[in-house]
Amino acid sequence: MNSYQAPINDMSFNLFDVWKLDQYWQNNRQLQDLIDIDTAKAILEEAAKICEQQIAPFFRDADERGAQLVDGKVSLPKHYHAAYQSLIEGGWTGLSGDPEFGGMGMPKALSMMVDEMLCSADIAFSLYPGLTAGACVALIQHADQAIKETYLPKLYSGEWSGTMCLTEAHAGSDLGIMRTSAKPNEDGSYRINGSKIFITAGEHELTSNIIHLVLAKLPDAPAGSRGISLFLVPKYNLDSNGEPAQRNGVTVGSIEHKMGINGSATCILNFDNAHGFLIGEPHRGLSCMFTMMNYERLSMGSQGLGAAERAYQNALAYGKDRLQGRISEQNLNKAESIIGHPDVQRMLLNIKSINEAGRTFATWVAALLDKSKYDNCVVSGQRANLLTPIAKAFMTDQGFIACVTAQQVFGGHGYVKEWGMEQLVRDVRIAQIYEGTNGIQAADFMLRKVAADHAAVLNSLLDDICREMSNKPLAISIELIDIATQLRNFNNQMLKQHNSVLAGAACDYLELVSYVLYGYMWYKNLVALDESKHSTIFIESKTVTANWYFSRILPKVNGIISSLNKDSSFMANVTSEHF
Repeated sequence: MNSYQAPINDMSFNLFDVWKLDQYWQNNRQLQDLIDIDTAKAILEEAAKICEQQIAPFFRDADERGAQLVDGKVSLPKHYHAAYQSLIEGGWTGLSGDPEFGGMGMPKALSMMVDEMLCSADIAFSLYPGLTAGACVALIQHADQAIKETYLPKLYSGEWSGTMCLTEAHAGSDLGIMRTSAKPNEDGSYRINGSKIFITAGEHELTSNIIHLVLAKLPDAPAGSRGISLFLVPKYNLDSNGEPAQRNGVTVGSIEHKMGINGSATCILNFDNAHGFLIGEPHRGLSCMFTMMNYERLSMGSQGLGAAERAYQNALAYGKDRLQGRISEQNLNKAESIIGHPDVQRMLLNIKSINEAGRTFATWVAALLDKSKYDNCVVSGQRANLLTPIAKAFMTDQGFIACVTAQQVFGGHGYVKEWGMEQLVRDVRIAQIYEGTNGIQAADFMLRKVAADHAAVLNSLLDDICREMSNKPLAISIELIDIATQLRNFNNQMLKQHNSVLAGAACDYLELVSYVLYGYMWYKNLVALDESKHSTIFIESKTVTANWYFSRILPKVNGIISSLNKDSSFMANVTSEHF
């Protein structure tokens, strides 16, 4: 009873009206022969068909069956195989891959839209192609030519899949204390020994081989995180023709029984003298892996947005259909749809205003990554790096809130499995935890992205935003410019504090910046509205939703600033005994 329809109209609006990326593509030498408006729209429409018809209708089945481990093999829901074959046949697994090795070369701003659709359809399923795409990003940037030529074509085609293997039972976010070891062989390869936990898509039979990217330490490794190296470890070693042959020393110990994303095989993997190959320079593995992790963190934002979009669509449909109570007293014997109730409207507008701003934000970050990649634009790269923790943390926090709110619209039915809302709540919950918890993202944002350069990148961005709104003002511009100016001034005052105080305020601060930037996203939406291109109802809907954001959501920043301005120096004396 839980359906999904890809929001292609809003996606196209963001690509071509808000950010005008078709103009950028046509002016870029690397992209002008690959992508235009018609091609992009065709890609979105075809991806929507797969997600709407082959994945989304069965997401409850996938949840109930889950991934199962029997005799060392992991089996997945049957429809996953057919859906994955459709992805392969359409080239979707290499959508943004390097054309030199068989990828389609599409810009990130477009592939992120497809990521969102897959996450709306089934987050668990989306992880299989998603992890592979991330592994390819790490290899394309850090592997040698021979590795690229051997592995990337098969990964882009979807014949093989990828994972990342970081976490160990005793070492979560503190990777520097990992125990997995790598010893050199005479032929230049390495023997990998150790155990990794929480390995998404670590074992399955969707593909004929799985390529694990494993963090391990060499015998001469320096202590801590500076002693970590990255290795490629295939499930099957390759023969002289480059085809899977002998099983490598990689086995699955067990799979986790989780709160959600049950169709995703979350494995404990054991490496016993597994044959592996060094990727990048020795002891530089963490920086190599962060290339992949940053990609995955953007995908986490898509998970939050994807789940929230599906939750909103179903809550909206339920609100229109569900008869309950009377809004007026014209006919006391006739119940009316609950969407007429102010509280239901409040919940739906809360979700809608965050979702649509989130889609604009995700497109912005992806476009910045594209400009950094294709134009070597330093400013775009710096801003994408600044905004990545927001894409991961704020978008997933808001995604969870949206799913819980949508579940509330359903009332008691939201608590019943057949309506699908409780599964969305369970599935999206993990996005706030993995790929670096949202608390870690906030600390990274505060200390490494803002304090480290004395807010230079953020303040420059805020200056540009205020300048843009001043040059093309709307009714909301004065308020937003004032809030952005407050934030800029607050940054200068805040950075005088000690790092321990900044870390304690990090989550609130990330939320503060996010609300301000989402306000800018709504400004961009309103500026892009054109009566000659968009229907009256589309314009009215955007305007109503923007007004809701500015009147009911953006004012939250005042409370956050007030809270952050309070003296919290007492926290320096808090110890574990106080809890």
